[in-house]
Amino acid sequence: MQDAPQVTPQGEVQPAPTTSPMKPHRGGAILALGIIGIVVCFITGIIAWVMGSSDLKEMDAGIRDKSGYSLTKAGMICGIIGVILSVLSIFWVVFVVGLSSVLGAVGA
Repeated sequence: MQDAPQVTPQGEVQPAPTTSPMKPHRGGAILALGIIGIVVCFITGIIAWVMGSSDLKEMDAGIRDKSGYSLTKAGMICGIIGVILSVLSIFWVVFVVGLSSVLGAVGA
């Protein structure tokens, strides 16, 4: 529903104001995905990282509501931490399996 054009006291017709509402923030969802990324699954950490990054850019551009800035930032950081911890744990498992294979071959 659009507003009707406004008429000034001088009789001039002005176009209706176009108000484009800002997109709502998704800080809570991004924070939840980031926490799940740390605890359970690194894939949700990647999603939180990407969503948080794009939402923060939209907040800075004035497209998205800034009231969830801190939640979004925290969720993105949790996503980054979750991804880093997952990558480190994968490297650790590969190292331990490789080391045990080498030690098993030497002992045989």
